[in-house]
Amino acid sequence: MGTVSKALDLLNFFTRQRPLIGLSELARLSELNKATCYRLVSELCDFGLAEQVGTTREYRLGPTVLRLASLREAQVPTREAAMPVLQALAQKTGETVHLSLLMAGTLHALGFAYATTHMTRVTMEDVEILPFHATSSGLVVLAFQPEPFREAVLARPIPRLTGQTETAPEALRARLAEVRGRGYAESRGAFQAEVHSMAVPLFNALGACIGAVAVAALASRMSEDQRRLIRFALTEAGQDITTLWGGSLPADIATLWRLAA
Repeated sequence: MGTVSKALDLLNFFTRQRPLIGLSELARLSELNKATCYRLVSELCDFGLAEQVGTTREYRLGPTVLRLASLREAQVPTREAAMPVLQALAQKTGETVHLSLLMAGTLHALGFAYATTHMTRVTMEDVEILPFHATSSGLVVLAFQPEPFREAVLARPIPRLTGQTETAPEALRARLAEVRGRGYAESRGAFQAEVHSMAVPLFNALGACIGAVAVAALASRMSEDQRRLIRFALTEAGQDITTLWGGSLPADIATLWRLAA
């Protein structure tokens, strides 16, 4: 990894739960020595990508990140363009809906919408990264990546998150093949024990899978009728968001979704 890559990689350690990071902690997280980490984060500060704040001189994301994000959103308004679709999908299904985007090899939660139907619901505020092996979004995105990408993910340690999490690479390969064969994914209790989710992939203009839209419900509410409703609503939403993002559905996916309806 080059110097620029190492510096930019430091930005990935900032999250909603960890917006401020001290130098010692940043060095520990990045597994760099303190002097190297200081040099890299200082360069980020020089370009406004990070800044020091407070009496403890902790670091946070800098104003350049906001400027670049605003430029990106103005050119390709991914989240804002999709939000009306998410909100409509939440009301149609009566469940929580969330959107994810593949960035730098990781699946990030990009936005969510809640239905007003039920008092109890799946919440998304604390979810930033969606594991490929344990969520419907992760499974459907991984299923439609090139084989080298899939194999690289399956070669990593696969953590067991609940008693229902599948961790065996061979079993996951078989499951990914099933997802490719039907055009959508389901996950029952693999990420959160009481959650049943369904997801469809989203595509860019080149027909590459770049993210997913999913519906997450309490497992106790996921009847067969509800599954059919969600599956149909998801394929409509997946088509709509893909189109809003300037993408196009691969012909085989369009066919699978028509059959699923």
